[in-house]
Amino acid sequence: VDVNECTSENPCTQTCVNTYGSFLCRCEPGYELEADGVNCSDMDECSFSEFLCQHECVNGPGSYYCVCPSGYNLLDDSRSCQDINECETRNFTCTPQQTCFNIPGEYKCLDPVRCEDPYIQINENRCMCPAENPGCRDQPFTVLYRVMDMVSGRSVPSDIFQMQATTRYPGAYYIFQIKSGNEGREFYMR
Repeated sequence: VDVNECTSENPCTQTCVNTYGSFLCRCEPGYELEADGVNCSDMDECSFSEFLCQHECVNGPGSYYCVCPSGYNLLDDSRSCQDINECETRNFTCTPQQTCFNIPGEYKCLDPVRCEDPYIQINENRCMCPAENPGCRDQPFTVLYRVMDMVSGRSVPSDIFQMQATTRYPGAYYIFQIKSGNEGREFYMR
């Protein structure tokens, strides 16, 4: 008569399966059977692939879970991260005069546009140099400020925006240049 080792002494650390004249040990999901055929050790799922989680994989007993960096939420698939738009959720500390601008993982408070002399402000993002002012002779007629959202994952190179000069004044010439913010040479003009 076969002796059921699983009920009499259960030598396995997790699951015991009785066989004729012997027994087998099995492990729960997330664990693997050690070389001794009896003990189970935690399987480090995070070491199998770097694609289990979008950001960071954390191994746990018999399982793993994904975590996102600060400023991101874990999506329902339990592996992908999505940026929290603090400006939409009203979770920011900008003053009423400032504009909240969402960036990946955080936000920035943008100060209102201030026109430098001899320019005068004609709306919230445009400064004009009046033609009758002698200080405006060699200055651009208008300066327009634009804040744009740069979406990650965009294929490059690609056009971001277009500016067009008009021939409003005879003999006028136009110079387009990136004044600042291009120290890393990520942007160019054509």
